[in-house]
Amino acid sequence: MKEKLSVVIIAGNEEKNIRDCLESVKWADEIIVIDSESTDNTREIAKEFTPNVFVKKWEGFVPQRKFSIEKTSNDWVLSVDADERVSAELKIELQKLLGSSNKLNGYFVPRQNYFLNKLIKSCGWYPDYQMRLFNKCFAGISNRKVHEGFEVKGKTGKLKNHLIHFTHQNITDTIKKINEYSYLQALEKKNGKKVKAVNLIFNPAAAFLNHFIGRKGFRDGIHGLMVSLIHSITNLLTYMKTWELQNKRNGEDAKEK
Repeated sequence: MKEKLSVVIIAGNEEKNIRDCLESVKWADEIIVIDSESTDNTREIAKEFTPNVFVKKWEGFVPQRKFSIEKTSNDWVLSVDADERVSAELKIELQKLLGSSNKLNGYFVPRQNYFLNKLIKSCGWYPDYQMRLFNKCFAGISNRKVHEGFEVKGKTGKLKNHLIHFTHQNITDTIKKINEYSYLQALEKKNGKKVKAVNLIFNPAAAFLNHFIGRKGFRDGIHGLMVSLIHSITNLLTYMKTWELQNKRNGEDAKEK
């Protein structure tokens, strides 16, 4: 018997993305959308595709994803972000897999990541396997503030076909994204090693060289150069914000004493 599939999507002010995302998964047995109090038309668009649109105040990626899983009525779940699309080939592969009798507990899905409308195959951006299809009876979520992921107990495998990820559609949104992500990464690092001046100088440079040279970003031309620079900027912001949090905490502790 073919297993039924629930698709979960967390979204916030994603009216420019959510329609194409939902179009790519409208064949699923159930679609769950968790909206974080959007002020645009995200919810209205989502309701054109599914009655299962829930509003939850943003409390971080992990709480939103956990809530989305709780709302599903099927064991098999596919997690998709609003700026992602399920390719036609992946749809066929998923449907065949759900109808098979020898399924594993979860599957990593490769992603094609686009930067300013160009597919990036360097900089470690491909194949970018993500755990996205799983039996929720065996799944949990890593407790991280950023780059959280689903963790599956038991045997897992890899699918062949892609999620299409329009991760950076313009520079303005990219700057907003790395500003947010670097702060979340800083929160994770603030109780770790003390940030020193050398970290602010050499770590961003190492991040650039790692992506542009080590991970062959130069093969994607100016796009690869910009992606490598973005990794460097994110690294710099992370260490600067970590330094700020560490010294702010130390200053507050000194005042209390």
